[in-house]
Amino acid sequence: MAIANSLLFIVDCEDEGVLILPIPFIFDIEEVDERTARLRHRVKPDDLRPGGTVSGPTMFSLADAALFIAILGAVGNEALAVTTNMNINFLNKPSADNDLLADCRLIKVGKKLVIGEVTIYSETVDSPVAHAVGTYSIPSKTPR
Repeated sequence: MAIANSLLFIVDCEDEGVLILPIPFIFDIEEVDERTARLRHRVKPDDLRPGGTVSGPTMFSLADAALFIAILGAVGNEALAVTTNMNINFLNKPSADNDLLADCRLIKVGKKLVIGEVTIYSETVDSPVAHAVGTYSIPSKTPR
């Protein structure tokens, strides 16, 4: 759907227009619909920690971004949505030679809160490397 550069996501939100978001990692948005999103992270040497594995902060950022993009697909151009909680479990060592894929599914889309889960895979490996569950707060439409 959209490609990011090193400092910005450029998201085409169909009916809502283009939204530009500052995000400090490079992610490719492969799919977005009303309740799911799939993002790809092209693993670089800077993403690796000693031992040749992808760092936890890289995977956490990917999970958080996947949830945010899925929320944009569900509620539209809501740039002020913010993470209120995120829990991640690291399950398997990801390959340093493969891209990471994040599949997000929204569990609940309410007026004020959205809850979703993200499963992260090393491309070409069937077993997930991480699983995250997060909650985002959606701001009120009316000013206080």
